[in-house]
Amino acid sequence: MIILAILAFWALIMIIGTIKFKDSESVEVAPFQLIWRTKRFLNFIYKVGREKKNFWKIYGDVGIVVGFIGMGVVLYYLTRQAYKILHPQGPVVPGAQLVIPGVTIPLTYGLIALAVLLIVHELSHGLVAVAEGIPLKSVGLVLFFIIPGAFVEPDEDAFKKAPLRSRLRVLGAGSFANIIVALIALLIINGIGLAFEPAGVEVQGVVKGSPAEGILHPGDVIVGIDGKNFTTIEEFIRIMNETRPNQTITVTVLKNGKIETLKITLAEHPEKPGKGFIGIYPTQHLISKIGFTRELMTLFFTFYWIYVLNIGIGLMNLLPLYPLDGGRMLMDTLTEKFPRVGKPIGYSIVALSLVLLIINILPSIRGLTG
Repeated sequence: MIILAILAFWALIMIIGTIKFKDSESVEVAPFQLIWRTKRFLNFIYKVGREKKNFWKIYGDVGIVVGFIGMGVVLYYLTRQAYKILHPQGPVVPGAQLVIPGVTIPLTYGLIALAVLLIVHELSHGLVAVAEGIPLKSVGLVLFFIIPGAFVEPDEDAFKKAPLRSRLRVLGAGSFANIIVALIALLIINGIGLAFEPAGVEVQGVVKGSPAEGILHPGDVIVGIDGKNFTTIEEFIRIMNETRPNQTITVTVLKNGKIETLKITLAEHPEKPGKGFIGIYPTQHLISKIGFTRELMTLFFTFYWIYVLNIGIGLMNLLPLYPLDGGRMLMDTLTEKFPRVGKPIGYSIVALSLVLLIINILPSIRGLTG
């Protein structure tokens, strides 16, 4: 149904595009691709970029250093995860995840985080480009299949003619901005976290066919087992590690604001023979020490996803894979500094990066397709 809805949406977009935007310079419609361009915000970018030209050049230099370090970090990470995927010793964890709001990430939080990510990334590219004297043609939004995006479009001929250092400043600026935003979001998350205190273990989900099925439900908060009350997930895990298969435990649960006492006979833990297994996906339940729990939680998860997407996508954008910023940084540097061997070396690294990305992302695709 979802696939049919997506196909129907794009069929409608193609029909409208063919009729209404056939000769439009601002809207471009292609199969599974919708692009909107405007010059409306260019004056702001030119003003800020020119007024603080020296700052943006220094900013770009730091972005170059961070870019190449990030390139090494993401290559090391994907290599390590690829080895674990190819030689599994337990559950396979994908090293890369598709970012689809409402499917792989929460819809509202995900869209807000993506908007922040795209704005700071592309604005950073634009400001440094202006500081380097590279003219901008437009800014805009893009929708590729179901993945939203944004862009600042420099004059490509002027960009190619610019000195290597100028090009690297522009290319490295986007991910550098994302990393800065991620660190700011992390500080805010830690600040908000000071307002909360642990208050039991919340049931995020129940394993099908487990002892908890039909007894515990998502949203229930476990606050005690066999008369032992606790507040943290660490205490819950310690108590469960002391249980045995076929043992019947008494669970004190907060359900819809009311305390209930339930009896559950444990099974054997599938990964820890001889240990009791209740069959839930637990998470730490928190309450605010200053009130406004719901509002603070909303802020917490908003900045949490801003952090996750900016650090994750910001670093992945530095993967030496063309046409990502990391790939362009690598190829431009190698071809200019090592004219004879730069291209073969660059293409080899790009090919390796593509193989690593495929290995890392396949488990997540399998998970989506079942």
